[in-house]
Amino acid sequence: MPDISKRGIAMPSSPIRKLAPLSGNAKSQGVKVYHLNIGQPDLPSPKKALDAVRSITRTTLEYSPSEGYQSLREALSRYYSRLGIDIPQQEIIVTTGGSEAILFAFLACLDPGDEIIMVEPCYANYISMAVAAGIKVKTVVSRIEDSFALPSPDEFEKAITPATTAILLCNPSNPGGTLYTKDELYQLRDIVKKHQLFLFSDEVYREFVYSNEPFLSALSLGIEQNVVLIDSVSKRYSECGIRIGALISRNPQVRAAVMKFAQARLSPPLLGQIAAEASIDGTEAYSRECFNEYKARRDFFIEHLNKIPGVFSPKPEGAFYTIASLPVDDAEDFCRWCLTSFRDNMETIMMAPAAGFYCTPGLGRNQVRLAYVLNVKDLGRCIELLAKALEEYNSINR
Repeated sequence: MPDISKRGIAMPSSPIRKLAPLSGNAKSQGVKVYHLNIGQPDLPSPKKALDAVRSITRTTLEYSPSEGYQSLREALSRYYSRLGIDIPQQEIIVTTGGSEAILFAFLACLDPGDEIIMVEPCYANYISMAVAAGIKVKTVVSRIEDSFALPSPDEFEKAITPATTAILLCNPSNPGGTLYTKDELYQLRDIVKKHQLFLFSDEVYREFVYSNEPFLSALSLGIEQNVVLIDSVSKRYSECGIRIGALISRNPQVRAAVMKFAQARLSPPLLGQIAAEASIDGTEAYSRECFNEYKARRDFFIEHLNKIPGVFSPKPEGAFYTIASLPVDDAEDFCRWCLTSFRDNMETIMMAPAAGFYCTPGLGRNQVRLAYVLNVKDLGRCIELLAKALEEYNSINR
């Protein structure tokens, strides 16, 4: 039997989805599973988007242009203008979700063997896409004790080698919910300028900033030719399934290279583009309601999470995730046990082991990433389940 590729062997399993078979088995036994493992918003998508899909009159569902429909790119341009960022539609390439935008950025800007610096913990799929693109990941470590603040400029400088080509940042961050300050971003800008690096900035959670610190886009740092911005409609419009993202760059060479990869995959999803375009204009009230709901969920969830003995979570300033340390030695074993063995009135919880969001072995071993994408009542039940599960698990494993 032939062997699979080294790339296939090196590709990590998703910490967000790797336990899904255990969840499926529990559900097949009649167990209700509360999903804190995945950032799937439970809020309804905009009515405008649903109506736009329902009212499709096309008789053929055709290919779109490889860069996406111009009308969608113009709508995105208007959206960024409302945020104070001038981005003409020609600088926007529509992608199949933000994930494809990240992969295209890697493929267009880095060669196999080049190095990219990421802040760990980081969104686990960044690591997977780096493996797929054949690039090497180096990390600087942010710590739960410091609320996952951006590491110092010295830490970035230590990580840079002649092979370093780019730095990747998620702001506000997934998985920690950290919002990086203006000073932190300007310090990073100086490093990017000094070493002539690309800065990939994943800003898909910009609509969910809860602190008094204003959000600052990487395109406002004065290094536009170095910046590749990653965006998506998935989270801000509760439209994960339509798979529409965007890659934005003022660098014409980057856009030309990305377009070759976009043409090779033909086109982004037709129906998704229709829904996304309908979502962008005239939904300001919808966005305010979503923001207020997530902020209330954060405030409730973090307060009660930290009341569980031995549990600690810093208060996220953005997005809708948090990383919590638990009073266990192996959080992945605990997450598995919750799905296979723990039941309280035929209910349990599913969490994402945080070690999968780190690159350095051993880090995050007692941590989980939690997504507060459930309503407050369900989050309260999750707090009860987590407290009971920890007590029972630790009594068994003493």
